[in-house]
Amino acid sequence: MGKDYYKILGLNKGATDDEIKKAYRKLALKYHPDKNKSAGAEERFKEVAEAYEVLSDKKKREIYDECGEEGLKSGGRNFKGTGGQSNAYSYHGDAWATFAQFFGSARPFQPFFDINGSGGGNFFDRDMDVDLDPFANIGMGTNRPSGPGGAYRSHSFNFHGSQHRKDRTQDPPIEHDLYMSLEEIARGCVKKMKISRGVIQPDGTTKKEDKVLTIHVKPGWKAGTKITFQKEGDQGRNKIPADIVFIIRDKPNPLFKREGSDIRYTAKISLKQALCGTIIEVPTMSGDKLTVNLQGEIVKPYSVKRFPGYGLPFPKEPTRKGDLLVAFDIKFPDKLTPAAKEILESTLPNY
Repeated sequence: MGKDYYKILGLNKGATDDEIKKAYRKLALKYHPDKNKSAGAEERFKEVAEAYEVLSDKKKREIYDECGEEGLKSGGRNFKGTGGQSNAYSYHGDAWATFAQFFGSARPFQPFFDINGSGGGNFFDRDMDVDLDPFANIGMGTNRPSGPGGAYRSHSFNFHGSQHRKDRTQDPPIEHDLYMSLEEIARGCVKKMKISRGVIQPDGTTKKEDKVLTIHVKPGWKAGTKITFQKEGDQGRNKIPADIVFIIRDKPNPLFKREGSDIRYTAKISLKQALCGTIIEVPTMSGDKLTVNLQGEIVKPYSVKRFPGYGLPFPKEPTRKGDLLVAFDIKFPDKLTPAAKEILESTLPNY
């Protein structure tokens, strides 16, 4: 049967774009895992994000309305790209990124915010020139004890530290989104994040001290990659400091959209160009342009051209790159003159 995206958002099939946005806003806020701790909330949060990703995209919605989820994810019935390439859709799986692109931040309900400067110590320096969302002033809460620090990618290797005393517990990790442009992901870069944390003095008092955490972003890292700085939170007497976790998120790009290690570019062409052929130039991540010759072929609405090696580096094999996918947005005329309509009726086949 496949998923019913309209049912997930509580909508009818003929819902307008505005109704889809309102439904997503309501349900995403309701089931956000930082706010809703009930069983199944995070799964609903992910389902709502996937439903919105499909229904808010005109072309994906058209295929879904005709072929359902299975048709959408298999390329659709008769929806094959130029040269036999399949235009199958695969949800990127990052509901946090979808939320962040819609609201401007992935974690507005995080319990450590200190927007007004009251309560616990400020985690991020407000004047630091880094890529942070509007909710970046996170309060670290009460004082927390110190320990050896260090950054690592959470899913790739582990930290082997000393055994902690049984009567000391560690505060939960402090997570923050780190938005990266596709250009930064393509080449890799270094990000420096300034924090201000409480440090216990010899006389037992706590003093604020600044520290810069350095993040070495490797080429091709995927959205959702976690970089953890262990025990870098506020120090205290009876607790182990919290780990500081940065989560890589994609910044929206005006030209390209990431699909794993592939990138997608949508070329706008006229109906005449689609039917009669044309030559277009396509931008690449390197800044060069590819010449795409469409002469002698008909470009269908769901056609896709694939150019190997023009995408992003593979995270585990940075010497290899994904592909550049070129899709097409065909501009149909708003109206036809009687003469043009008569020519088309006599010329175009009835299939």
